[in-house]
Amino acid sequence: MRATFLYGAGDVRVEDAPDPTIQHPTDAVVRVVRACVCGSDLHPYRSMQATVVGAPMGHEFLGVVEDVGADVVTVRPGDLVISPFAFQDNTCVYCREGVQTSCVHGGFFASGDVGGAQAEAIRVPQADGTLVKPGVALADTDDAMLASLLTLSDVFLTGHHAAHMGRVGPGRTVTVIGDGAVGLSAVLASKRLGADRIVLMGRHRSRTDLGVEFGATDVVAERGEEGVAKVLELTGGEGSHVVIEAVGLLPAYEQAYGLVRPGGTISRVGVPQYEEAPVGFRSLFGNNVTLNGGPAPVRAYIEDALPDVLSGRIDPGRVFDRTLALDDVSDAYRAMDTREALKVMLVP
Repeated sequence: MRATFLYGAGDVRVEDAPDPTIQHPTDAVVRVVRACVCGSDLHPYRSMQATVVGAPMGHEFLGVVEDVGADVVTVRPGDLVISPFAFQDNTCVYCREGVQTSCVHGGFFASGDVGGAQAEAIRVPQADGTLVKPGVALADTDDAMLASLLTLSDVFLTGHHAAHMGRVGPGRTVTVIGDGAVGLSAVLASKRLGADRIVLMGRHRSRTDLGVEFGATDVVAERGEEGVAKVLELTGGEGSHVVIEAVGLLPAYEQAYGLVRPGGTISRVGVPQYEEAPVGFRSLFGNNVTLNGGPAPVRAYIEDALPDVLSGRIDPGRVFDRTLALDDVSDAYRAMDTREALKVMLVP
């Protein structure tokens, strides 16, 4: 099969690789129908040291089951399935508490001996706990529906996780920092959860225009202190009940605690590119601000979101603004790295 490997910063290649096979009775082998490049994939793409052994890439995919292990009972060959970006048994103590990304028997795709999803096929450990059937067959879906179903593997539900952890709901003002695919997904999720006002902080017009269509009531292009001042002005000096930080850089976090209102919540889902962040009196403690967030336990949210996607009530697949063949994956990384594309979908 063909699969994507990263050999160092800017060096992404599609190569022939062994076909995945059942290694454990709880495995499934899935033929990938749609995959994509994640914003988090750009971090190693920009900084990974050169290596003679390529690292498998990709963790978001939609596919059709081709084979299952002897213990798998919930999916069969031919089923269209959504996979979260992490695999899990969905029965351990952490899974039962809704934190599937900490599953004691789980892990992440493109890690260890588990291949990446930017490929023609992939082995899925813990298939019963991981794979979700959307209730439709591949033959009954069009490209737009496949795109929206694909967002349930990560990007839309990462935005939802941020809103959920921030306790977004009616009567709340939400500010989303970042106009990438996760930030825009957080706007859509906040609208779905009933937020009264949604401020999107971003400066790329094509992206913020989509954010407005997703439900943003205000757009703030300014950053740093100017951006904080603008949001405070929009909120009558009170600040935002919920601030969703969807960037992962320290200046974005500092911006977040500058505009959250007393008693509010900062919800982080941008993968942090720093190890330490202020949590003292001036940043969080003095105003009783809650800080939460983390890797989205996507498996906990898929069934809840599916009806709204299948009915067309929400269309999160609109974050994909470019589709490329798997063999053109290097162009996909380049386009996202240079901001020519918001999010690229891959068709094996």
